[in-house]
Amino acid sequence: MPTSLIFGASGGIGRALAQKLTGDGWTVGAVSRHPHDLADLTSFRYEADVADAFAVQQAVYAAAQELPPVDLWVYAVGDILSSPVAEMTPDAWQRILTANLSGAYLATHYSLPLLAERAHLMYIGAYSEKLRLPGLTAYAAAKAGLEAFVAALAKEQRKLRVTIVRPGAVATPLWSKMPARLPKNAMTPDALAEQIVAAYHAGAEGALDM
Repeated sequence: MPTSLIFGASGGIGRALAQKLTGDGWTVGAVSRHPHDLADLTSFRYEADVADAFAVQQAVYAAAQELPPVDLWVYAVGDILSSPVAEMTPDAWQRILTANLSGAYLATHYSLPLLAERAHLMYIGAYSEKLRLPGLTAYAAAKAGLEAFVAALAKEQRKLRVTIVRPGAVATPLWSKMPARLPKNAMTPDALAEQIVAAYHAGAEGALDM
């Protein structure tokens, strides 16, 4: 039975992925600020805010006591803010960078010892070059940084598969923070979860546009 560990498992994409994997018979570990929201999906739930290095470390330590080596590791944490630079507070800027970029480093740093020998790491990114819009400076910068982080990490961890998933519009609550309407052809979280699992089984690597 394969094992997955999902950071951001209470979010729209993270929860859909946890549900898909659980239904497929996987053992699923779920890291979230709200682990009680996942009681119907998995017994392996761990609380952590990715802004808190110690909390991330403790969550990973707890997972290590209960889970076998992780085959599929996913970073699905994200946050977005629409605010011009002139009006954005330093705290708001830092919050967006932490959720989308710095948290990815912390989660990866502490999780690497948990991974199976040929594990697959997946990070939920975005079409960062299409997000360079007024008000989205923090989010666009964070997602572009995440792509660079993933590309460099893949060269460091050559025995692992490392992938950044770049979905288009996905119908999650996060979209309500965007300065635009949700497109009619937006993907559902369940559909994206299906594609992510298919990419895992296909052995995909690098950047995946979905």
